[in-house]
Amino acid sequence: MLLCVPRIPIPSSAMVTGEMIVTENGEGPCNQPIPVSAQPWESFENLRCIHTTFQHLNSSGWYWGNISASQAGDALAGTAEGTFLVRDSSHTHYFFTLSVKTNRGPTNVRIEYSGNRFRLDYSSSTCPPLQSFPTVSDLVQHYAGTSRRKGKAKPEEDVPAALKDNAVLLKLRQPLYKPKSFPTLQHLVRLTINRHTNCPEQLPLPHLLLLYLQEYPFKV
Repeated sequence: MLLCVPRIPIPSSAMVTGEMIVTENGEGPCNQPIPVSAQPWESFENLRCIHTTFQHLNSSGWYWGNISASQAGDALAGTAEGTFLVRDSSHTHYFFTLSVKTNRGPTNVRIEYSGNRFRLDYSSSTCPPLQSFPTVSDLVQHYAGTSRRKGKAKPEEDVPAALKDNAVLLKLRQPLYKPKSFPTLQHLVRLTINRHTNCPEQLPLPHLLLLYLQEYPFKV
């Protein structure tokens, strides 16, 4: 779970609790685009990272592709708090956006890509840099795991009193699968195995099944 202002105004103010606390500042530094010169798209490592990320997202079932913020809001409107999806960002300097159902409705946070790593779009001189990840699936798994670990605690205890009135708790609890991309039975079994072991490669399974597990080593 983390604290962050929404990148697209659904609703007008939001925070994610857990990994960081961000004051609501509207058009603050969070919304500044990444300079194109900072993104060496032509490098092999860049292409490998992006290719791997898309492979994992296409297998996940919760990647919705090219939909708008309004369409994401409609999809999340009838879901429980903590339901999330990943979609293509409408901003030309970002690949993806994380859309999440909060206690005040759907909100959106852009995912920044820089230095072959992904992180939630945030910038502040008062807070340490956010953790970055090799793929978007690693990022989602990290924050979904943080939400589960803190589920029994009171997240408001970590929020300064001056921020509580404008805070929206953003939790990643369960993915919203795209109707036409619902995971196969094989993938659901793979998720179950991944959730019950940290070393699936050591299981007494045929080689082809072990390779299949390695293609998507996530629990979400």
